[in-house]
Amino acid sequence: MALRPLDNALPVTPERPKKQAKIVIPAHKEKQQLPEIGVNDENKAPLPQPSSADASIDYISSEDLKAFQEPDVKIQGLVGGLESKDWLKVCESLNDVRRFALYHSGLLLPILDKVVSVMVKAIKNPRSALCKTSIMAAADIFKAFGEKLLDSTSDVFNQLLLQLLLKASQDKKFVCEEADRALLAMVEAMAPLPLLHKLGLYVGHTNLRVRAKAAISISNCVSRMDLKSMEEFGLVALIKIASNLLNDKLPEAREAARGIAISLFRALTENEEEKQEVWQSFCQSNLPAIHAQAMVKLVSS
Repeated sequence: MALRPLDNALPVTPERPKKQAKIVIPAHKEKQQLPEIGVNDENKAPLPQPSSADASIDYISSEDLKAFQEPDVKIQGLVGGLESKDWLKVCESLNDVRRFALYHSGLLLPILDKVVSVMVKAIKNPRSALCKTSIMAAADIFKAFGEKLLDSTSDVFNQLLLQLLLKASQDKKFVCEEADRALLAMVEAMAPLPLLHKLGLYVGHTNLRVRAKAAISISNCVSRMDLKSMEEFGLVALIKIASNLLNDKLPEAREAARGIAISLFRALTENEEEKQEVWQSFCQSNLPAIHAQAMVKLVSS
């Protein structure tokens, strides 16, 4: 029997492929699955960290600086090194300035204005290592030359003083502390009277911190003065400075005001029996009543 052709058979419907279920990965999980750039897996060797150039700077104390073997030769290239565009070279040259100041100051004196001008520029530099090295150089310059810096016909000392006050007022602790040390070295190395005239310009500065730092230096200056020097500067001027600072917003300035008042009190009443009466009379004669009362209480407390 012949087989029936299959042409009339129903077509076989092909089986549809099953759809794969879609899995939606949340964005935060997707990020977690991707390797983070710069983060090491525990099974991978740690990536080398970029080295900081500032770490290569050695901050050398003054006691560890040595004299030059041939200072006459070394001085020839000092200014060129200070003016280099390579900041590491400038730091090296600033340390050379310190060595000249400490051991060969006579060779440095003819170019002192130029050197201080470069130091001011370095202190303004945003690179902390360069700034700190220059401040350290300033301290050694003060120790070596003292009030000779005030004899300059240029304005470099005033610029240096302003920068030190500004750096002492900033938030970077290690720069701030270095500037404080430089300001103290300045006060200790210079005659108090001419320096007091320079510092007095900053007691009315608009920057509260600068004003406070200047007040501290003024207090340190006054503590080194005798009555004759105070009279030469002006006893009334000193008591007015103290009175104004006593109302300052910053506690450092108010504490400096107390220091000024106590130094003034001791000098005025050194040979007096009735010390409080002399002091009260002086304050009442030169200050408004409320301010005079505050200064009297300040000393007696």
